[in-house]
Amino acid sequence: METVKGISNFDKSHQTIITIGTFDGVHIGHRKILERLINSAKESSLKSTVLTFFPHPRMVLQKDANIKLLNTLEEKSRILSQMGLDYLIVHPFTKEFSRLSATDFVRDILVNGLKAKKVVIGYDHRFGRNRNANINDLRAFGAALDFEVEEIPAQEIDDVSVSSTKIRKCLLAGDVATANKYLGYDFMITGTVQKGKELGRQLGFPTANLVVEETYKLIPKSGSYVVRSTIDGQQVHGMMNIGRNPTVAEEEADGKPKNIEVHFFDFEGDLYGQKLQIDILDRIRDEHKFDSVEQLRVQLQKDKETALKLIA
Repeated sequence: METVKGISNFDKSHQTIITIGTFDGVHIGHRKILERLINSAKESSLKSTVLTFFPHPRMVLQKDANIKLLNTLEEKSRILSQMGLDYLIVHPFTKEFSRLSATDFVRDILVNGLKAKKVVIGYDHRFGRNRNANINDLRAFGAALDFEVEEIPAQEIDDVSVSSTKIRKCLLAGDVATANKYLGYDFMITGTVQKGKELGRQLGFPTANLVVEETYKLIPKSGSYVVRSTIDGQQVHGMMNIGRNPTVAEEEADGKPKNIEVHFFDFEGDLYGQKLQIDILDRIRDEHKFDSVEQLRVQLQKDKETALKLIA
């Protein structure tokens, strides 16, 4: 799959079958549309293409800078590539872009810019300035501008009954099992291992201190989790703590990012500077402040035993 930054950078020698949306989470509801897109592209010798936008439109139009997304752009790209998509077009979303009329959007962006010969879209999709155009308008444009429109019916999407908002709420409540079921894969956090205070090493549980650069990435509820990662081509399991380390840490200022620390089982090696994808499999417990470091050490051993049972 090729990721293209901006519509103007797309190779116009390829005719496409295209769908449009933010696709945050690329969850099982999204996959109904994406699988139809990819299969139809193979049948018609077109290039399967997703047009998405960044920043998220809500960040621009509603000034909702605090919205947290399920995927970083890199994670979304990785998931779509694994599905077999040909092109991911990431176009900058601005107020000026949002003011494009439906006619300008279809003619200049879809047809002239991305060479769309077919558009696959959900029954409730709206587009154009103030989102005033719908599937019927798109069909009319298709007839005039020579592209086909395929609608994903209401029953196919609504039967799934999944939304990115529902998944965000699950993760913020610590309900990883439900979130993963809705996603169709294990929720991931991607970050770079940086040197920490090595408090875990002193407790007998050395940890990789993970730093997520993208401030818009949703981080689940504080607590302990069972996780998996791939390091040097090998699958490794472990447990991860998200939170403030209240037993051993000094008071932290509000607004400072939570600590994300991963203890890998049966692994030794220097991970500093490495970028890791951490898949969250299940939740163990809430974060607690213990009366002593020894109590924390005992709890971590119990957490490890719980994690190993869940992995087994």
